[in-house]
Amino acid sequence: VAEDGRLTMVAVVPVVANLAICALLGTSSGFYRMAIGTIMAVVLVVWVSARWKLLELGRWLSSVVIVLLASAVAIGGCLVVGQNRTILRDHYDPPLSPYDYTSPLSGMRSYIKNHKDDVLLTVDDLPAGSTVRLAVMDRFDGNVWNLSDSTMASDSSNYHRVGDSIANNAAGKRFTAKFTVDDGLSDYWLPMAGAASSVKFATSSDADSFYYNTDTMSAIYPSRTSPGLSYTETGVIPRTPTDKEIAKANASSISQPKAEDVPDCVDKLATAIAGGQSKGGEAAQSLADKLRESGWFSHGLNGDYPSRAGHGNYRIDQLLAGSAMVGDSEQYASAMALMARSLGLPSRVVLGFLPKNDEGEISDSRTEKHGKTTTTKFTGNDVTAWVEIKLDGYGWVAFYPTPKETKVPDENQNLTPPNPQTLMRQPPVPLTDPLRDDNQAKGKTSLGGSMADETPTSLFWQRFGRIVRKVAIYGSPLWTVLIVCGLLLAIKAIALARARRHGSASQRVAAGWQAVAALARQSGLDVQGTRNEQAQAIAEQMGFDANTLLELGREADYAAFSGGDVTQEHAERYWHDIAEERKFMLGSLPTFRRWRAKLSLADVFHFRKIRLRKIGVKGRDS
Repeated sequence: VAEDGRLTMVAVVPVVANLAICALLGTSSGFYRMAIGTIMAVVLVVWVSARWKLLELGRWLSSVVIVLLASAVAIGGCLVVGQNRTILRDHYDPPLSPYDYTSPLSGMRSYIKNHKDDVLLTVDDLPAGSTVRLAVMDRFDGNVWNLSDSTMASDSSNYHRVGDSIANNAAGKRFTAKFTVDDGLSDYWLPMAGAASSVKFATSSDADSFYYNTDTMSAIYPSRTSPGLSYTETGVIPRTPTDKEIAKANASSISQPKAEDVPDCVDKLATAIAGGQSKGGEAAQSLADKLRESGWFSHGLNGDYPSRAGHGNYRIDQLLAGSAMVGDSEQYASAMALMARSLGLPSRVVLGFLPKNDEGEISDSRTEKHGKTTTTKFTGNDVTAWVEIKLDGYGWVAFYPTPKETKVPDENQNLTPPNPQTLMRQPPVPLTDPLRDDNQAKGKTSLGGSMADETPTSLFWQRFGRIVRKVAIYGSPLWTVLIVCGLLLAIKAIALARARRHGSASQRVAAGWQAVAALARQSGLDVQGTRNEQAQAIAEQMGFDANTLLELGREADYAAFSGGDVTQEHAERYWHDIAEERKFMLGSLPTFRRWRAKLSLADVFHFRKIRLRKIGVKGRDS
């Protein structure tokens, strides 16, 4: 309502504050963030320009350029840089602490012992052969595998409340499946398949206890699952790379917590099996194949071959260096994850459901068809642990080192684990520095063992990249403004330089005066009439002596209408005087008007018209 257009910026404050408050009170995914942000920015630009009386026909080109540049930079930056939105609910209801929960892997055998043939979970319309995960663990403290906290790794414990939609960039097969919890499944870990894009509970109150981790694609349910709990997940089953693709893939370099109190036999056996592999994927395949080939399977239940529960250092030492290499997926997954970690491969243990056949292999036949609907029923015997290794280009890839469940031992068989000294070891990859111990290999090589550097050189660049991304994300509004301003200044500088150096000497002189008049209009002055009238108007409105401007105007008139020769040296000297006068004019303006004049594109593209005007044609200046 104020007549003074400068007060418009005061009215912008509550609009921006309202948007910021709504964002802080919302979810991490927001609501059409790009569309709303772009629309609000365009409306504000147009409205402020109208209030400042800048919506003239000649300014439409510059306005369109500004809006397009700002939109392209802002939206492009949002698409390229991963977003981590700050919301109040993260502080009001902070992320869960991993230390509040016991190791999920330690309770695996209880499901098999108490509910081996009982249906624990029913899933409708899940793609056949799909795995369902419960928990993901990447920290080994010598006794159990568990979740790491945010000081050790950024992904394992990153559980947050999510809204109706979950950011999901995974590529693969899309699905929508309904999960129903049956008797016997009472835990803090909510069964999930693939990478979720939305999770909707049958009862709205159940959603209050749902926490999801996009990095591990797993969920925590603090109020514990109970019979009858039902929810629908929409998501993507990531594509599984082929064996050939895995064998050619390098291991990714990420920061993970150090495995503590690892038995010596882990490093010795891992190095003997895969120490000479140059590719991380090939090394992981060798580890899984050797454990599956050399080991024997037993749950250690009544009637089974003796096999102690647990997966700590004592149990793993007993598995890999004892008298009998016998166990189930709890021991084999723990052993392979530790062996992979000793070779420098990023590893983690996953606990979940596998649709297994009698041999323990994943089978599509476990999925039953009922018309257009499919149903998969998971029992306690389907609760299994496996290993994931992170490979470049494929992310976390699953490996299953557990022997077939039909490979049951008896007293007449040789159950001892393989001896590292008798294994055929591949020749090691040549080192660039012969004086360097092969146990100190850095980067993505799988050479080395427990002595492999825990801080590879590439880790510095990873941390540097994370810092750059944080600065880019949180400073994106500032970068957008700076980039747009820089582009505008570059456009004006190019136009000015072109007017100064192209065309005949007379045309360059005429363009020089036009540069002065254009700067005056960009400063918000009303400049009309002949050059003499323009000089008087500029001096009067800016409050300084008009003699210099009048002299520059007369020189431009002479070059345009006298018909005499104008030398290139004269044009160059004239432009030098023009540059000094423009500098003086800008210096006499207040700071805000000065920058407004620098960034305005008014009359910038009129230089070309001036240069093309024929000398001798009388205009209004004649």
